[in-house]
Amino acid sequence: MTFDFDTVIDRRHTDSFKWRRYAGRDVLPLWVADMDFASPPEVLAALHARVDHGIFGYAEPMPSVIDAVMAMLEREYNWRIEAEWIAAWTPGVAVALHVVSRMLEHPEDAVLTSTPIYPPFLHAPLNMGRALRKDPLVERTAEASTIDHPTSRFEMAFDRLADALAPPTRAFLFCHPQNPTGRVWSRTELDQVAETCLRHGTLVCSDEVHNGLILDADKRHIPLATLSPEIAARTITLMSPSKTYNIAGLMCACAIIPDAALRRRFQRAARGIVNELTPFGYVACEAAYRHGEPWRQALLAYLRENRDLVEATVAALPGLRMNHVEATYLAWIDCRATGWEHPVATFEATGVGLSDGTLFGAPGWARLNFGCPRPILREALARMGRAFGSSRQPPT
Repeated sequence: MTFDFDTVIDRRHTDSFKWRRYAGRDVLPLWVADMDFASPPEVLAALHARVDHGIFGYAEPMPSVIDAVMAMLEREYNWRIEAEWIAAWTPGVAVALHVVSRMLEHPEDAVLTSTPIYPPFLHAPLNMGRALRKDPLVERTAEASTIDHPTSRFEMAFDRLADALAPPTRAFLFCHPQNPTGRVWSRTELDQVAETCLRHGTLVCSDEVHNGLILDADKRHIPLATLSPEIAARTITLMSPSKTYNIAGLMCACAIIPDAALRRRFQRAARGIVNELTPFGYVACEAAYRHGEPWRQALLAYLRENRDLVEATVAALPGLRMNHVEATYLAWIDCRATGWEHPVATFEATGVGLSDGTLFGAPGWARLNFGCPRPILREALARMGRAFGSSRQPPT
């Protein structure tokens, strides 16, 4: 099957949160994690069929939806879960992060996360009255680097992580694959995370919603809870088809919790926070996981070419640099060497809207969403080049 990712679908005059930010302005939005591609045909067909039914009352997941999630996990990761392990369905990861923060028993209990990080990781603990501790990722030279082509990647400093997980820290909000750096954590790194959390008795909330967007052929996603029964008993895994199949607006995610006692804690904390989902979220989830694999593989091939174009462009622009994107459709760009006080505002003035790294805990950085048709991406990169002078153009 072939799929068309090049055709530009006009979202300027729709309810798109992404595009309405710059309504009336000539700015191409490459900020929020929302792709500019139509969802898989099978998802659209399933939604049309649900609309044709004509009644949209309160909904709960049909057994077939749960079976689709279970089948995907076994097919992709050899992870066989029980239906009851799906402790809750939530509108998205941000809601679940609030629930996890609420689960802590004492006001002095703290939540740890690694920065830079997707903003709700920083907001949820504070919104729920919990102390937030931040453990910055570190950039280290990658093993494959050469003198002529040095590269680096973000890693966890495990000696420091061990100290950060000591009391009063009771929960670790873990992003895997990592947003915004695009890292796919290796088995060795995941083993170290698990060992450190087990040593301290830390609850782990593992956000794995970008699990279907691994770009590098030599990388693979490994759910943290699959490492051992011991870490599974302390892990809340968040999964969703939203990012992979571009259905984030349908608001459908689930929390997978193997341990019965931990499930009950999560469910108690979710009361008053988590409401019923729409019937469309369930329908899209099932269709995506059952029938969306050919579309996903075509998407990954397209995103790899977009990523390569972004990496080549950034390497050619003075004062910018980025690490290789292993997963997601998000590029994390270091703008500090430009000397610009507000890099995102500078690019916005040339007609490109990026996410401000300050929101992720990293001033001077910017996040670029390359999940868009290549004509839009090429134009956006050309506009970014104009911030350095009209002669700067992206590679062809």
